[in-house]
Amino acid sequence: MPRSGHLLFGFSLLLLYSAAAATAAAAAGGGDGVPRFREAPQFYNSPGCPPPLPPSSAASCSPSAMVHVAMTLDIAYLRGSMAAIHSVLQHTSCPQSIQFHFVASSAIDYLNTTISNSFPSLSFRIYPFDDSLVSGLISTSIRQALDRPLNYARSYLARLLPDCARRVVYLDSDLVLVDDIAALASTPLPDGIALAAPEYCNANFTSYFTPSFWSNPALSMAFEGRKACYFNTGVMVMDLEKWREEAYTERIEEWMELQKRMRIYELGSLPPFLLVFAGRIAAVEHRWNQHGLGGDNYRGLCRDLHPGPVSLLHWSGKGKPWARLDAGRPCPLDALWAPYDLLQTPFSIEDS
Repeated sequence: MPRSGHLLFGFSLLLLYSAAAATAAAAAGGGDGVPRFREAPQFYNSPGCPPPLPPSSAASCSPSAMVHVAMTLDIAYLRGSMAAIHSVLQHTSCPQSIQFHFVASSAIDYLNTTISNSFPSLSFRIYPFDDSLVSGLISTSIRQALDRPLNYARSYLARLLPDCARRVVYLDSDLVLVDDIAALASTPLPDGIALAAPEYCNANFTSYFTPSFWSNPALSMAFEGRKACYFNTGVMVMDLEKWREEAYTERIEEWMELQKRMRIYELGSLPPFLLVFAGRIAAVEHRWNQHGLGGDNYRGLCRDLHPGPVSLLHWSGKGKPWARLDAGRPCPLDALWAPYDLLQTPFSIEDS
């Protein structure tokens, strides 16, 4: 079949899936209105992997874990989180040697049961996040979802996670991997560097801060002597040991406290990260964060992939693939997210 035929056939399947997803979204919730998910396939270690970690929903931090993954969990984005976990396990060579560290501020019992039922072989623990840690520091931004306290939990991982998790891969909930996360986790971090992420130096960096910030030499000199480039905080390799040593959480909080007194930025939790880390990170190939697939923060229109190879697709922005599927208005690239969706459907597409 020619390439155009494959694309047309794929998009036709996506439209069929979209109709099924809309039905599933209405039917999958229980009497309490929370979503229900099916069990994911079982994935096994390849030869040469470390020994499998014991499955547990209250796992102790394991020094023998090949990769430590950190994510946040909440009801609103749980469908995306489940797909992200599914994609990580499906594409790694050593799925039984990966340990997940989840952070949640509510519904922890339900989240614990849901993860256990869908991934019975997973080694994980959910760490409670106290919203009051950050709620008094949050300033309103251009999109309400960016103002949720849990959106700032990534800044507190060094406090929340045990010392055993020295290096973690932090992942947002609106992404899927199509490559082995072990390759991302092994990104070299030079001495003195606590964070690695794809950098985008062609982005307009000045737009992330207000004119008041740039016109004040005492503030703008924060970037003096470093080549500050935009990076997306939805995919990061973090050295939490170095993070603790350098008190980076406290440095981020200082900028947030200043933002409460005078508005120096507009976009949620990202600018404080840029203020502390931009120009001071290890670069990662762009393939590990094909971001922006959710469109901008206002309209969430469809976008294409960036040029180059793809290891991770990230629906950052307003438009989320599950919401567009449920609404019956999917973007073409949402077809790449749909196979990882574990929302429990009342019928199988194959049987329809």
